[in-house]
Amino acid sequence: MFTKTKKWIGLIALVFAFGAVMAGCSGKGNGASGGDSSSSQQPSQSGESKGSEDKKADPVKLIWYTIGTPPSDLAKVNEEVNKYILPKINATVEMKLFDWGDYDQKMKIIIGSGEDYDIAFTASWANDYFANAKKGAFYELDALLEQQGKGIKEVLNPAFLEGTKVNGHNYGLPTNKELPQQRVFRFNKEMLDKHSLDISNVRTIDDLEPLLKAFKEKEPGIAPIPAKIAEFLPFDLPVTDLPFIGMPLNTQDYKLINVWDTPEAMAYLKTMHKFYQAGYLPKDVATQKDAGDYFKTGKWLVDVADSQPYADNLWSNDAGYKVVSVPMHDPIAFNWSVAGALQAINAKSKHPEKAMEFLNLLYTDAYLINLVDFGIENVHYKKTGEQSKDSIPDSGYGFPAFSVGNLMLTYLNTGDPEDKWEQFKQFNDSASNAPLLGFQVDTTNMTTELANLKNTKEATYNSLFSGTLDPETNLPKVNQKLKDNGLDKVVAEVQRQIDEWRAGQ
Repeated sequence: MFTKTKKWIGLIALVFAFGAVMAGCSGKGNGASGGDSSSSQQPSQSGESKGSEDKKADPVKLIWYTIGTPPSDLAKVNEEVNKYILPKINATVEMKLFDWGDYDQKMKIIIGSGEDYDIAFTASWANDYFANAKKGAFYELDALLEQQGKGIKEVLNPAFLEGTKVNGHNYGLPTNKELPQQRVFRFNKEMLDKHSLDISNVRTIDDLEPLLKAFKEKEPGIAPIPAKIAEFLPFDLPVTDLPFIGMPLNTQDYKLINVWDTPEAMAYLKTMHKFYQAGYLPKDVATQKDAGDYFKTGKWLVDVADSQPYADNLWSNDAGYKVVSVPMHDPIAFNWSVAGALQAINAKSKHPEKAMEFLNLLYTDAYLINLVDFGIENVHYKKTGEQSKDSIPDSGYGFPAFSVGNLMLTYLNTGDPEDKWEQFKQFNDSASNAPLLGFQVDTTNMTTELANLKNTKEATYNSLFSGTLDPETNLPKVNQKLKDNGLDKVVAEVQRQIDEWRAGQ
């Protein structure tokens, strides 16, 4: 079910989803007091740094590695960036982009070799934020946030910084974008209208059954659920890739359990198996390599995606027909959902204070973040309103806006609702925090068990959660294999860490 659109939502939106932070060197910032927090849309040359020492010092050159396909006009935009920031913070920046497929490996080499740089993109899915922070590759930002990064703290929902702490400290700055996860059932509205199907009462997987039955009778040649859908079970999962170790979202005692040995998991899997037997999913759903073409062909009724405000508009534009959705649950801030895109400062940076001043501008200065994200006005985009723009096709510049700074200061695309960013803020503010928000597991003492458990999961996960296997027969066998491969030991160790973490709160 993970279509290209969903990946972008996971990234934008978001796409997606959900880490790795590093317990790096702690440094006390003693530089200038921070960049201009003006949100003016026009460049200003008057916002010099408050530190008098900066006026006498030689300008600092920062090196910034970030993710994205390098555009042909990168140097031209970089030059404009430097013209703007030099009088503000007495620094320039060299923007270096590595393509999507290359970024992770190249950053491993750069970090491993000790190469000089100042700022780098990091995430739960690229340049592993949590792992790098734990091994000391990133600079501890707590003091810098209080001095050169005050504007960032004022802008970000507190859950962003809370959820990306490692051992109680911040080592990366999350992009100010969508904060929580909200999984939704996503529907092809053309099919809903064609067959007069009503989705107003849909909230759970079981609520889909009458719709699926009616659709299958009227469209026997189309599987209404076109691919394996991402389940939502009410648990917080602290160990990456192990969805059976979890804590109930409504926990009172903060105790971990085997999620796959709960009534909720069995009920979900029984429903999916019933759907599979009824022909509501493709026969080969467990082994599908790429089911994403259904979004292009329109031959589907319902799938599952992670949402954000006005996501239906994005999906509809991508599909070329109307797509609508209904939520499966209220917004929830998980560790992985707040760590989808961050910028970190190199633990060995010679200029951590200046790096933070530059990053602070990306959260507080609307002119700068729009310049970085969209390029030069009338060269790479045209304004269509005070806060809206259209990109100029083949202009030579493109940059992944989700990857840095304050997305809510950026121009809207023409046709976007005027209240889009206000809706994002309300969406973020509406989120409840998952019980383990801010907790990061240390896997050092259970590497072998984790590998064995992951192999056990992968042997059966797709077959179970696509509905292909009968859970009443197979789930007890899987749970026994998990126990045989060290589940109890891992649960005990993670529980010990959680108890220690909570004691320090």
